[in-house]
Amino acid sequence: MNKQQFTLVAWDPRGYGKSIPPLRDFPEDFFERDAKDAVDLMQALKFKKFSLLGWSDGGITALIAAARNPTLIHKMVVWGANPSVSEEDVKLYNAIRDVSKWSERARQPMEEMYGHDYFSKTCAAWVDGISQFAQKPNGSICQSLLPHIHCPTLIIHGEKDPLVPRFHPEYLHKHIKGSQLHLMPEGKHNLHLRFADEFNRVVEKFLL
Repeated sequence: MNKQQFTLVAWDPRGYGKSIPPLRDFPEDFFERDAKDAVDLMQALKFKKFSLLGWSDGGITALIAAARNPTLIHKMVVWGANPSVSEEDVKLYNAIRDVSKWSERARQPMEEMYGHDYFSKTCAAWVDGISQFAQKPNGSICQSLLPHIHCPTLIIHGEKDPLVPRFHPEYLHKHIKGSQLHLMPEGKHNLHLRFADEFNRVVEKFLL
């Protein structure tokens, strides 16, 4: 992205990347915890107002942060995010539980960063952690918070995303007032990496 026009702050939630220790865990409120950590970090860095870009779990975190802190968030972009967990989703998650079945291309960078044991255990724990929401009414993670999001919001969805069915971005679009939905026909879950030029162009235009 254009660093003359934007200040980019990338952070590792606790238990990920360089935010270890502590080890990653998935209590019932882990998304709420991550959202609070993100906002606390930006305030510690003296940002009075800022935009959020969130992918996958980071997108869920961004949705919660925007709903909980409407006066702090300028704009928001989310992709690969789901506000609830269905039985269909749980099947998709369990299909990636065993990291030994991942392609080498997907697995190798994770194992280089975390080591096989930590990566393997954390992935399995994540599957259990996110699947717990399927037991809640409507499988909700943050559905009730969506009407409290008032910032301009762009939802991007890759139509070939194997982890996030299309009904999730459509639900977000319907329940976040004034939001925009941008579909990428060939995009998968990592659309921002695979189609970086298009992604950056769409996001920059929205943010400016």
